[in-house]
Amino acid sequence: MSQRVEQRDAGQPVDPHFDPLDLDYLADPYPYYARFRREAPVFYAPQIDFWVVSRYEDILEIVKDPETFSNARVQEPLHPLTPEALENLKRGVRVVPTTSTADPPLHRRTRKHAARAFSAKRVAELEGRIREIANGLIDDMISDGRADLVSQFAFPLPASVVFSLIGYSEEDTEMLKSWCSDRLKITWGRPLPEEQLATVEKMASFFAYIEDFVRRRAEDLRDDYTSDLLRILAEDEENLSFEEVVSICYSLSFAGHETTTNLILNGLRQLLSRPGLWDELREDPSLIENAVEETLRRDTSVVAWRRSTTRPVEIAGVEVPEGARLMLLLASANRDESVFEDPDSFDIRRENANKHIAFSHGIHFCLGAPLARLEARVAFELLTQRLPDLRLSPPEQRFEFDPNMSFRGPKELWAEWTAPAGATGG
Repeated sequence: MSQRVEQRDAGQPVDPHFDPLDLDYLADPYPYYARFRREAPVFYAPQIDFWVVSRYEDILEIVKDPETFSNARVQEPLHPLTPEALENLKRGVRVVPTTSTADPPLHRRTRKHAARAFSAKRVAELEGRIREIANGLIDDMISDGRADLVSQFAFPLPASVVFSLIGYSEEDTEMLKSWCSDRLKITWGRPLPEEQLATVEKMASFFAYIEDFVRRRAEDLRDDYTSDLLRILAEDEENLSFEEVVSICYSLSFAGHETTTNLILNGLRQLLSRPGLWDELREDPSLIENAVEETLRRDTSVVAWRRSTTRPVEIAGVEVPEGARLMLLLASANRDESVFEDPDSFDIRRENANKHIAFSHGIHFCLGAPLARLEARVAFELLTQRLPDLRLSPPEQRFEFDPNMSFRGPKELWAEWTAPAGATGG
């Protein structure tokens, strides 16, 4: 763990050692968060040039104030890319500001239309498709009696669902998944120079695919999210531009499944590592909904998000300059002792579990939150029904996490079960 936070000449707290890509931190960031909340809820981290904020109330106030705390820089690479990689990225991925990367008033316009297309009705209609995909994945592995639930369930499920939602051809799913694999490193990690060009090339290929897909879909509207966005564009070009539709689809293609994959995996890791909990869910499925909320609270998929200051501001008594980049520790806020009793425990009956801010808050509340919750609920329902004795294998396996500052979920999660005779269809 890094050294104690020091004081700068101006009396501002600074931790010269804090690095969110440090292996000890990646393995278990929660002891760091507890110390930050206790000793220095706001401090400067020179290794990454971010101001780190760790308490619930401070983060909540920040995300509720978009005029002071801008979202425009949230997709900037954590570490500078090589000039060649940066040039290729700018040339190949021509995204424009939309929902997650825009501030008001632009944000209000694009968010309104993106949310209109992402309706509660469309999400509800996806449940049958989610069950179909999840059952198919279970069918593929059930006779084996053992599997890596990352590669064989928790990654392909949300990816297939969001690609289906957007409208991509099912036959392209595997290709699209392969293009998603390394993107986290570019924006939230520290990729080596030799990794950057290959990853940027994948991102550019994905963007070109989406741009071509949206262009073709505009001439053949169907029952999918992209077509809904294009219908809104057709009503009035001031609603959405073609470039904004492409950018929304591009963003959703990544954000729409990475976090849900981690939600499912973090939930399975917590449920299977505690004797009796899996049986409780199997015997009483009504507990699943709150188990999803407790997973979002205690083992947050997005441990940190970003903002930048538009003016000098004081946060928890600390003066933060204009233009400062902020690292908001959502996972720390969700274990804040002032909000959650015994916050380190995993309690599927916790009464205020849904008070977490895993999906942020305010105008940038995650648009896909209802879909993520639905997918996790269906995943846990089907797994408890069809793999009733699911268990970690080995029980004390060591989990590794992708080296990035924001997204957290195990890279592998091995489990086993008793394969039923003639196991097929659910």
